[in-house]
Amino acid sequence: MKVLLTGGKGMLGRTIVRVLDGTPAPDGSAFKIVPTDLPDVDMLNPGSLAAALMREQPDAVVHCAAMTAVDACETAREKAFLLNEQGTANVAALCHALGVRLVAISTDYVFDGDFDRPYRETDAATGGRTVYGQSKFAGEERVRALCPNHVILRISWLYGFGGPSFVHAMLKLADGTRASLKVVDDQRGNPTSAVAVARELAAVLGRPELRGTIHATCEGEASWAEFAREIFRLAGRDQTVEPCTTEEFPRPAPRPKNSRLEKAAIRAAGLPPMPDWRAALSEFMKEEFGYGP
Repeated sequence: MKVLLTGGKGMLGRTIVRVLDGTPAPDGSAFKIVPTDLPDVDMLNPGSLAAALMREQPDAVVHCAAMTAVDACETAREKAFLLNEQGTANVAALCHALGVRLVAISTDYVFDGDFDRPYRETDAATGGRTVYGQSKFAGEERVRALCPNHVILRISWLYGFGGPSFVHAMLKLADGTRASLKVVDDQRGNPTSAVAVARELAAVLGRPELRGTIHATCEGEASWAEFAREIFRLAGRDQTVEPCTTEEFPRPAPRPKNSRLEKAAIRAAGLPPMPDWRAALSEFMKEEFGYGP
């Protein structure tokens, strides 16, 4: 099963290659992951993308390429929409024209974060309060309009091999020079391993009849402060975490208080459940840093 991957140099893209390439696919074949990225394939240059699709003749395209720097998007709105909406539209239109299935990666930021429960796939998204979320939601809408044979896979609070991620940032800060670290405690989400996403993606790719939107975050929830404490526990580091409020840690892009995603579509489709976030983090910490038994 050949899969062409956009954004192959990114953290999720690198993880998908590492986890899936050469492994058994659900149809009995083996996955062949073809990573693409700048400068060779530019989603803003449909010609370069079309050439790659014609050359590789993939069974599916996994679209990871995006502008994901949430704060940078706030001051570069035009660039964010160009990449996250128009670039995605180019991918979707080409996939439809060539009859290739599309799996597009999206985000919890398409919601405003005000609900007091995890967001379901059926909840109305608006793009939230950030340029990043609005541009990603615009990209989702272009996928729905231009490529009926699609799955939109929403993820959040992602960490993976090589970073950059919250896990890597916390371990760097916990270098013994700080008595305590202030970490936001009033935002809640599902810490999610890119490895777990890659494995769920394999199951989605093996179900060609699936269409629509699927949430694929790890099970269980935490605040950023709780997430940090678990990172330090697994790393065996005696680092004090001081909980603080969002207001005490202002950022250019407002963070949603609630990033939790309900996995109703995974259960309804009979797909493999996502792992508990603590178990996924423990596996990652051992493989990435050598921590744990």
